[in-house]
Amino acid sequence: MFQYTALAQNKSWQPGPYPGVELLVLHKNETTGGVTVLRKFHAGVTVPAHTHPLAAESVYILSGEWEEAGTTYTTGAFFHAPRGERHGPHFAKSEVISLTVFDGPLTIA
Repeated sequence: MFQYTALAQNKSWQPGPYPGVELLVLHKNETTGGVTVLRKFHAGVTVPAHTHPLAAESVYILSGEWEEAGTTYTTGAFFHAPRGERHGPHFAKSEVISLTVFDGPLTIA
């Protein structure tokens, strides 16, 4: 049996760090501050280039079309940005749902 179980249907979407982005927190590591979230990018949203100074970010696209550096990615694409590495801008060509893990606190610079 797993030590922790979360059902997305029992959680609520919360406003994300950018307009048009929502987060559904599946798990928070109280020791490291890391979080595992579902992220929803509304169609047409552009997230500017940025860094996460306190966490590496791993992203798996569950649905939708995401444009990064002129290339369109869809279901099954995986991205990883080491802590402090600048990435983006990201453009949601349609509604995008991703499973995203930050291994430390979710901060943006």
